[in-house]
Amino acid sequence: MHDSIQKNISRNLNSIRDKIQQAACKAGRRPNDIRLVAVSKFHPVESIYAAFNDKQLIFGENRIQEAKKKFAPILSEQPDIKLHIIGPIQSNKLLDAVKIADTIETVDRLSILDPLEKAIQKTGRSPTLFIQINTGREPQKAGIFPEDADHFISLCKKRFGSSIQGVMGIPPVHEDPVPHFRKLANFSRKFGLNEISMGMSNDFETAIACGATYVRVGTGIFGTRPLNPKNNSFQ
Repeated sequence: MHDSIQKNISRNLNSIRDKIQQAACKAGRRPNDIRLVAVSKFHPVESIYAAFNDKQLIFGENRIQEAKKKFAPILSEQPDIKLHIIGPIQSNKLLDAVKIADTIETVDRLSILDPLEKAIQKTGRSPTLFIQINTGREPQKAGIFPEDADHFISLCKKRFGSSIQGVMGIPPVHEDPVPHFRKLANFSRKFGLNEISMGMSNDFETAIACGATYVRVGTGIFGTRPLNPKNNSFQ
């Protein structure tokens, strides 16, 4: 590993951790109640190990194929690492997702429930599950719409029980994130779910003020993603 990669990622991690601590204290919260998901989408294994060397244990990946190729070998060597799936999952990829993920943050539609249940039964693994809520009702984004969320969360809790532990969301890019973060927090409270995954590199401090328990940071840790990710072999 190049020393420069390790130094850059360590520096970035320390900066993000400091900001998490400051945001938590400002909000009257305990810093240890907020966990950092390092989003390693399109970034090489070398960068993941650099973050791991600086005690980062939770990573997030968007695509199952990429997650499987990168993390199957890593997890066999470093079982303390936890992988979160944070992107939409095709039904035919659910078995792979359940096999490799500690947490699936994107339970986002009715049609995913049957294959998810079958994958859990087949593998004997029960990853933690978050409900993805599309608070902005954006057609290009995954997630259950807010008006359907009560029924969907209730249904998921009946089917998956205590595996349903949280909610996840991504506010619209050009809107104030606060109302969206508050909606997610309200759903969390209403259904007694302990975890709220919200906030990314540009707004995680605001998310912490609104109650986030997981923040997802990629660029702030690993730098910009490859300019042409379509050429990435993990696609």
